[in-house]
Amino acid sequence: MLPPVPKTVVSAMNKAAAAASSSKTILITGVSKGLGKALALEMAKRGHTIIGCSRSQDKLDLLQTELTSSATQTSSPIREIKHLLMKADVRSDGSIAELARLVMESKCLPDIIVNNAGTINKNNRIWEVPAEEFDAVIDTNIKGIANILRHFMPHMVEIKKGIIVNMSSGWGRSGAAQVAPYCASKWAIEGMTRSVAKEVPEGMAIVAVSPGVVNTDMLASCFGTSASVYQAPEVWAPKAAAMILNLTPADNGASLTV
Repeated sequence: MLPPVPKTVVSAMNKAAAAASSSKTILITGVSKGLGKALALEMAKRGHTIIGCSRSQDKLDLLQTELTSSATQTSSPIREIKHLLMKADVRSDGSIAELARLVMESKCLPDIIVNNAGTINKNNRIWEVPAEEFDAVIDTNIKGIANILRHFMPHMVEIKKGIIVNMSSGWGRSGAAQVAPYCASKWAIEGMTRSVAKEVPEGMAIVAVSPGVVNTDMLASCFGTSASVYQAPEVWAPKAAAMILNLTPADNGASLTV
């Protein structure tokens, strides 16, 4: 007869199993820099699995190394966390369709989606913003979210489970000179979120989240060097992670701020 397993070992195994069962798979777009990268690293540090996409393979490779290091420090021997990072462009419906196909083949349907990928126009009056620059903002900030929803929501709706976070902005609830395209896109995100909230089944939630003011490349493009007085993404990420992980179906349709 084998000797009984020590109570301390049983306790450790139970704790590890509980941690594994509470772990989430989180899809984050625009994951290679700024808020997306900081949030991915924070979620990995907390023991969650990251699915990430970006247009920069070099930055994805670097992030993969960082995520692996973070997961190694927190994962239990019962569950080895492996993250899935892929090059994809949210502006392209075909690119996101392929991303969704690969994710489903990997059998890692996200529990949470964070539509973070975004861009902003250079400071300019609306009639001086080049057409291609205006298109880039709309295609990334609005169509990019729609592409993700188109290819991932059907799987969530089928099982009636999942949280979707659409990154909005304070400028999605107010206006500012010289960033009209960006403001318009973020107002659209707020409206789309509230509309889609009326389409999801019970058990799901879609919310708009303004990150607050954070020192990112986009903020620097508007504020210049004065952007440095605001919080860094690494300071913001723990607060954002806590908020996102605590979202429930009761929050469906909400407009929140970190």
